[in-house]
Amino acid sequence: MKRLQDIRSPAELKQISADEIPALCSEIREFLIEHISKTGGHFASNLGAVELAVAIDRVYDPQTDRIIYDVGHQAYVHKILTGRRESFWSLRQFGGLSGFPKPSESVCDAFITGHASTSVSAALGMARARTLLGETYDVCAVIGDGSMTGGLAYEAIADAGQSGEPLVVILNDNAMSISQSVGGMAQMLSHMRTKPAYFNFKRIYRKTVGRIGPLYRGIHSIKEWIKSRALPGNIFDDMGFYYLGPINGHDEHTLEQAIQYAKELRIPVLLHVITVKGKGYEYAERWPDRYHGVSGFDPLTGIVPGEKLDFSAVAGKTLQKLAEKDTTVTAITAAMLDGTGLKSFSEQFPNRFFDVGICEGHAVTMAAGMAKQGLKPVFCVYSSFLQRSFDMLIHDVALESAHVVFAVDRAGLVGADGETHHGVFDVNYLCAVPGMKVLCPASFAELQRMLMMAVEDLEGPVAVRYPRGEEGNYQGFSLAPVVVHSQGDDLTVICYGAMINCVLEAEELLKKQGISCDVIRLTRLDVPDMDMILNSVQKTKRLLVPEEAASAGCMGNRILAACAERGVVPITAKCQNLGSGIVPQGKVDELRALYALDGAGIAYTALSMLDRL
Repeated sequence: MKRLQDIRSPAELKQISADEIPALCSEIREFLIEHISKTGGHFASNLGAVELAVAIDRVYDPQTDRIIYDVGHQAYVHKILTGRRESFWSLRQFGGLSGFPKPSESVCDAFITGHASTSVSAALGMARARTLLGETYDVCAVIGDGSMTGGLAYEAIADAGQSGEPLVVILNDNAMSISQSVGGMAQMLSHMRTKPAYFNFKRIYRKTVGRIGPLYRGIHSIKEWIKSRALPGNIFDDMGFYYLGPINGHDEHTLEQAIQYAKELRIPVLLHVITVKGKGYEYAERWPDRYHGVSGFDPLTGIVPGEKLDFSAVAGKTLQKLAEKDTTVTAITAAMLDGTGLKSFSEQFPNRFFDVGICEGHAVTMAAGMAKQGLKPVFCVYSSFLQRSFDMLIHDVALESAHVVFAVDRAGLVGADGETHHGVFDVNYLCAVPGMKVLCPASFAELQRMLMMAVEDLEGPVAVRYPRGEEGNYQGFSLAPVVVHSQGDDLTVICYGAMINCVLEAEELLKKQGISCDVIRLTRLDVPDMDMILNSVQKTKRLLVPEEAASAGCMGNRILAACAERGVVPITAKCQNLGSGIVPQGKVDELRALYALDGAGIAYTALSMLDRL
């Protein structure tokens, strides 16, 4: 990997000769395969964006120009080329490189883009700031790998096209967003317009004829009139962008020419680039979805370690059983078919399965419409993605008292995806939705029964929140709103969901110190039995509430407020949580230890409250 090793900054990348670029791209793919097979991460999307990232960083100056990747998991090659190659082994590890662009990590990262469809909005904001402040940097948004399915992208494109602000939007079309243009005329003109000679001709044309205003405008009007009749309609042209493409996203030389030309136009330009997801690795090309995000694999055989039963899979199987009994049960996902465990459901009930793309707000309102007309929709969605639907939860579900079930996956800490993906805010925002019932299973058995209860027995909006991953040591079952696991006199410990595993571990450590606890678990967060809780606090005089949630709106604060209202004043109380909720990446066990939410950390906090350290 001689060429790649010589690149430590964007300036060195620009010094590589054009003849060496194909070999450099091959080295980058080898590097990605070698490292991601060990660390895990977003694999197929980055293999497909190698030439594109090289061309972008050769045309732009990442240190001053603003390049925004969307979704940001496409930015691995950009990281490698901008001084982070030697630390790439730490990708998605605790204290290591982020799996998404991160401005605090490098000046070459313009914006955090862990969630999709945000790039054009941010790019337009930066372009307008540049104009108002009289600055000269260029702005480029790289969108694709599903991001163009999100409505926010189209809102931004409509505004950006009408703004006239000079910016380039590169659509990395790897068949996950929109398909290639069809039709003989479109293909012929695309082939002609993407040759380097065409871009050179256009530059000369604009510098000569373009200076003669009336002549240029007249020729341009005739050309646009012919184009509008010879070619099918183009949504990007209609929204005010100058459309270029589609072009081959694996021809780096042509990409450079096209990006350079698009930049020089000084108007809103959309460059449509066709790439192959998983390019250069046989297994990823054949099964791009399977290799989209991996935890690790054998680079020689492509074998991914076998998956164990997890909460997502249990949720999917439970919904299948419900759908077999009840033809009104439907399942909805927002581009997370495999992640939410709905693959088998989609195959068994294709007419009752709906993947809306990265459109969480639309999914919630659509589900409300389904519910109002007699269906039983279940929206399976990651906690951190459901955040995007907060208005719809209130306006379209709560106000209608619509019976929509939310299977809230990835609640709590999720691990390597870090700040943008931890599900630590839903306790706050779900409990704020009028009429929302919030169920918190701690085991597979409880998840199965609570989903059934949510669909078959309860009315109005219901959320069932559960963690990522496998079942813990606690594998019991209870549907009581408040479950008393242990009784003691020294301390009241209250938790919910999978946190019971860490609390029971802490209890065993405390028993060795002669300390006995009331261990209470909540299975519902919307209407906890405060009488039982307050009686316990009145007895022990000490309260500890550990939870994988942000401090604002956490259950600990709600319980303390109830104590104050009823005049129950503990000697000491501690809300042990995740503070602001901005939690770094790392293994879940590492993060629990960092925030003293593992068994040892909870026990240590309890000992400090009892002055036993």
